[in-house]
Amino acid sequence: MLEIRFNKAAKRFQYDWIFRNLDLLVEANSKIAITGSNGSGKSTFLKCLAGTNPLTEGSISYSFEGQPVSDADIYQKLVISAPYMELPEEFSLKELLTFHFSFKTPISGMSPEDMVKEMYLDEAINKQVSYFSSGMKQRLKLGLCFFSEAPLLILDEPTSNLDQRGSNWYLDLVGKFGQNRTIFVGSNDAKEYSFCDKSLNIEDYKQKKAL
Repeated sequence: MLEIRFNKAAKRFQYDWIFRNLDLLVEANSKIAITGSNGSGKSTFLKCLAGTNPLTEGSISYSFEGQPVSDADIYQKLVISAPYMELPEEFSLKELLTFHFSFKTPISGMSPEDMVKEMYLDEAINKQVSYFSSGMKQRLKLGLCFFSEAPLLILDEPTSNLDQRGSNWYLDLVGKFGQNRTIFVGSNDAKEYSFCDKSLNIEDYKQKKAL
């Protein structure tokens, strides 16, 4: 069970505060939508959460099963799907699954063959990822997240490049594999976070400019 606490968390780029004075306790298995207009800083917030982008002020602390997890080790407890994350496209799908799960533990009872079927990529098992369509790549990114044994899932624009059928498939993944995990969804599309029980509008935490 992973618990996350934001304490006066803040991020600034040059003279602009992306968010500031953010206090938040995230209990285990929470489902939280991060909303805000385009360019408001949703992705920046999620990068800070993942520990890939340092805060300017304040802190984020993590504890797993009651034991603290350091900033340097939090990557072991999370997986990310985001438009700015690249797949190693020189691999075939089979090779990529082998590579990914040399670093992450697959969820119990899920074989590579099961994963491929779940992603509707049966016919692409030996196909090089560089030849995948944008929708296939997005299904692969999401599959790598949901099929990894990690208590924290960070999903930035999870249905980008997916049609309606793909969007329904994504929500089905959440229902099947996301119940006992904490999920953050960065999105402006309510359908992408319809399952979330909380929301945080990043624009509520911007520094107000003086008139």
